[in-house]
Amino acid sequence: MLLAVTLITAGVLLRQADRAHFARRRPRAGSSADLIALQRARANNLTPLLLLAGQWVQITGWWLLAAHGPLLATAAALGVAVHFRHLQEISHFAVHGVLARTPRTNLLLAEIFAHHPLALGPVPERRRRHVRDHHPNATLPGADPNLAELHRAGLRPGATTLRFAAALVHPLTPSGIRATLTSVAGGLGHSPARAATAVAVIAAAYPAGGWTAVICGVLIPRLLIYPQLAWLSLLGEHTWFDPEHRTGTPAQIEAGRCLRLYPQSRLLAALAAATWLPYGDLHHYAHSAHPAVRWNYLPALERHLTPPHFTTDSLLIGPRSVAARHHRALTTPAPATVVAPDRTAPEV
Repeated sequence: MLLAVTLITAGVLLRQADRAHFARRRPRAGSSADLIALQRARANNLTPLLLLAGQWVQITGWWLLAAHGPLLATAAALGVAVHFRHLQEISHFAVHGVLARTPRTNLLLAEIFAHHPLALGPVPERRRRHVRDHHPNATLPGADPNLAELHRAGLRPGATTLRFAAALVHPLTPSGIRATLTSVAGGLGHSPARAATAVAVIAAAYPAGGWTAVICGVLIPRLLIYPQLAWLSLLGEHTWFDPEHRTGTPAQIEAGRCLRLYPQSRLLAALAAATWLPYGDLHHYAHSAHPAVRWNYLPALERHLTPPHFTTDSLLIGPRSVAARHHRALTTPAPATVVAPDRTAPEV
């Protein structure tokens, strides 16, 4: 157990190198131009490598802990799922080209440390889907692939309360599990190297903690818990079903279709940032307005912007929660349009 705790601690320390490097001279608030100039001056290929390596060092520590009884096996399942979620979000910034200094390093780091071991599709495909298709078209029916994904899960106008509730935990439902398995199979099928990497992850977990580590440290996190964490993040990104149409600057447009969780609760914000909304995902509004800004500078950018359309301290519970807003938007009939009579036409 001492080795497990040592590895988890070592992984945490490795990850801090990137945080400390980009924190130097960081202003409390700043424009996107100023922050991008600072981030470019700090761009490098070493600290992102240490950041990603630290995630896997910690995962190895959780695998070792998994063998020490049911309680620690459960903790390992949750801990590894959180790290998988972190790897997804770090690779998201590689997709935007702001994780490392060079495009090739961004691609390689995302593939080697996240996409290959998690059986995700190729990074260029994700870039096309996310950067080209989602960002310019967020919340637009027929154009946004993320909104289409929510629709497929049952989040459609007129959804019953039961169907809506099931959609909130879609990755844990039979149809959601099938979707995850299909996605994993698709990721593995892209190349023999991807399949070999996934096998290597299982092969590494087994000597660390036996079948308990394989089941609780790889399969359950990857197939159940991590997809649910990512799904909750997706639900909290936008006012998907009732965006306020705005024109103007990118920030003004995004302010009408974005939301912000936990603006008044530092405790909940810190908990979310450490678990299911990591690496800037808590600041999705600022990211949507200026996708070229690295996560280290999104809080400063957010303070520079006007508030988004909707802020709340609750994701699932309460009348002003994100879930309640989505439910109202999907179940409230649209107001009837009253057409004024044509006064130029003759009355009969």
